[in-house]
Amino acid sequence: MTPTSGELQGKTHKLPMRVYYEDTDAGGIVYHANYLRFAERGRTEMLRVLGIHQHELHAETGLVFAVYKGDVHYIKPAKLADVLVVETALTELSGASMHVRQVIRRPGDDAQTEDLVKFNAQVVCMTSAGKAARLPESLRKVLEPYVTSQAAG
Repeated sequence: MTPTSGELQGKTHKLPMRVYYEDTDAGGIVYHANYLRFAERGRTEMLRVLGIHQHELHAETGLVFAVYKGDVHYIKPAKLADVLVVETALTELSGASMHVRQVIRRPGDDAQTEDLVKFNAQVVCMTSAGKAARLPESLRKVLEPYVTSQAAG
């Protein structure tokens, strides 16, 4: 059995996940830093669905990705056992970076879906030594069709 990588719906990647005990504080509320981990999983799985495997990219080119800056807006808390969806959309590609919008939602019917966290990140491509590096042309060709100006979801 293989783990889920979520799926693309148009230009937005959707990754379902569940909140586990390890994600929460003593009150059963998701600890704030864990939303960044959820967002990282969303970005990683979007790349995986597009055929970009970060461990292979590093082995073949020596390149890695790192969040250079991010803006997070916490709206509502997630709780133990909640089912969440991490929605990820690329909003811009530049020479050495990509901008990503992510929304972590608690799904329900349309009227019941709740936005919990919104995260905008600039993710840079860099060498293992920590120096900025241009996105390889092969990678850019895969990513460009998925760039959207619309927010995730």
